[in-house]
Amino acid sequence: MQACVDIGGTKVAASLVQPGADLSRTLVHRQSEPTVKEGARTALAGQVLRLVDRACAQAGIPASAITEVAVSSTGPFRLHGGRAELVTPNICGGMGEPGRLPNDWTSVPMEAPLAERFPAVRMENDGIAALEAERRWGALQGLDHCAYVTWSTGVGTGLCVGGRVLRGKNGNAGHAGHSYVADADPQALCGCGNRGDLESLVSGTAIRRRFGDRWPGASALMEAAGSGDAAALAVVDDLCRVLGRALYNLAVTLDLQRISLGGSVFLHHQALLLPRLQAQLRGRLPALTDGCDIVAAGLGERVGDYAALALLAAP
Repeated sequence: MQACVDIGGTKVAASLVQPGADLSRTLVHRQSEPTVKEGARTALAGQVLRLVDRACAQAGIPASAITEVAVSSTGPFRLHGGRAELVTPNICGGMGEPGRLPNDWTSVPMEAPLAERFPAVRMENDGIAALEAERRWGALQGLDHCAYVTWSTGVGTGLCVGGRVLRGKNGNAGHAGHSYVADADPQALCGCGNRGDLESLVSGTAIRRRFGDRWPGASALMEAAGSGDAAALAVVDDLCRVLGRALYNLAVTLDLQRISLGGSVFLHHQALLLPRLQAQLRGRLPALTDGCDIVAAGLGERVGDYAALALLAAP
């Protein structure tokens, strides 16, 4: 039996894998909780183990029956003793602004604690894992030059050029959310400590921080814009202009065929956001942008779950 784990800045989910051709029935006995951000540095790994144990109990099997675990996790990562630890701004409170999160963690051990329990563990950045899933079952099938971008609590990316998924020295390739897109601004503070990077301006966390005095979060902002609130529409237009430029930069730097978009901020409001993001690419330097389109993730809101499954299915 295999298990899939999805670690995000907001929630953690664990599922068991039911072999079969029907993708919608593949992940079973799903368990989910808000991401632990208090206690010892090992608290998050303990939460993952507890959720896997609960899934096994629901399935009526011992946890010892799990032979392989695939983990799709928000990053960045760092390697410690050859095993990946999370160095994740939306989880580690010891990064960036003091007091932002209820912990002082600067890293979180993850791969090593799981490897102590399970015979095989594969762990990837969630952008890379989601890219694998979208190429296997979603909107990027059959494409050798493509990207997946999540617009959610943070901003993450998975990149594929020439049929090869890019990973980098520590598995962190695709962290375009931490690329600088603006001059330093006291309002634009990322959890990693950067001021003016993409995530500090457009992520769900940034939207709440920058505009929370008027709209308590991304959903409130998007709903106001969708109802015709001129001030909200102006903010949404600006957010899409910033993220759209980042998508343009990916398209022209890597000569892409398609970019698939996921994440809660985008997927819950794609009718409002997708045309605005597409407009940032359309008609600009056609020699590089023609033949590249921006689409919604084919796997929709399940892309996070299937991301981990793709790691098991990958050759």
